[in-house]
Amino acid sequence: MTIQGAQTGISPELAVRRGREAVEFYSAAFGAVEVYRVGGTEENEAVVSQLSVGDTSFWVSDESPPNRNFSPESLGGSTVRLLLVAEDPVSVVERAVALGAREVSSVAEEHDWLLGRIEDPFGHQWEIGKPMVEWPPTQAREPG
Repeated sequence: MTIQGAQTGISPELAVRRGREAVEFYSAAFGAVEVYRVGGTEENEAVVSQLSVGDTSFWVSDESPPNRNFSPESLGGSTVRLLLVAEDPVSVVERAVALGAREVSSVAEEHDWLLGRIEDPFGHQWEIGKPMVEWPPTQAREPG
């Protein structure tokens, strides 16, 4: 279903400090392409930017405490972890770390995925991986 040219769906918006730097990081680390931007200039530093990676998109905006929109740096952590599906998770994790991310767990096989985890320079947690089997599986795995 489309609504005024937009597909119905969910697109996360990441609140950050240093929004312009965040857009540059996600572009360099994840190959994100900027689709839309408001602000992010010398005259208006605060940025709201829509980025796309593959067939998905997400938004990045400078935090706005008066509007109760806080970055993980302000809160001391995040309540959300994002999953980036990539053909070569090892290379993506290595590139992100070289650009300032912190590796939380190295890429390894886990739950039929090749999966690693980073914290980006703005405090957001990302799992980066790819399924090692047809996904979603036709039958759920039993816990344990």
